Amino acid sequence: MPLIPVNLPARVWVVPHLPRTRGEPTARPLLAQALRCETSALPLHRTPSGRPQLGAPFAHFDTGWSHSGDTLVLALGEAIELGVDVERVRPRPRLRELAQRFFHADETAWLLSQSEADVVDAFVRLWCAKEAILKAHGQGISFGLHKLVFAEEGGRLRLQRCDAALGQAEDWHVHEWVPLSGYRAALAWRHCSALPATHGTDLVAAT
Repeated sequence: MPLIPVNLPARVWVVPHLPRTRGEPTARPLLAQALRCETSALPLHRTPSGRPQLGAPFAHFDTGWSHSGDTLVLALGEAIELGVDVERVRPRPRLRELAQRFFHADETAWLLSQSEADVVDAFVRLWCAKEAILKAHGQGISFGLHKLVFAEEGGRLRLQRCDAALGQAEDWHVHEWVPLSGYRAALAWRHCSALPATHGTDLVAAT
């Protein structure tokens, strides 16, 4: 059974997904049901950078999704800016090379301090956390994974510092979890004053 996180400022779905296919056809009907509108009428668009964006009358909501293997994770929140990422935990022969190329030196040192049994999971955790924030920001990994630096505190990854374009590091929240055996996921969000908290449209539970 998928593990769905609770007590977050966003609703999250973990659903089956056909590998190597687009995520939007899976996400669109779930979003339409939650927002109580027809799937064909859902004002879901893309920014020039490809970020999903909801239009009026749902512009005060934000959404994002990610898929890996046969699993898709979708998130929908109100008056926040959010991003989500999911990745399969699988062997990565070039893990250390990738870390040294894309991660900050402090993060690479943390990864290389992990045991052989834990290093792949640590790499995927860090990748998910970074991607989730960059997706929320709207640029994706092309912005630069090294421009935001995480550290593990109390068993959880926390953003320590980041490029000025991402705002203040302390404004970002990241929730990590295991949605299914063999997968890691992360939801990132920050409260956005530009998105008014309008409660006229309630999210409804999926049936």
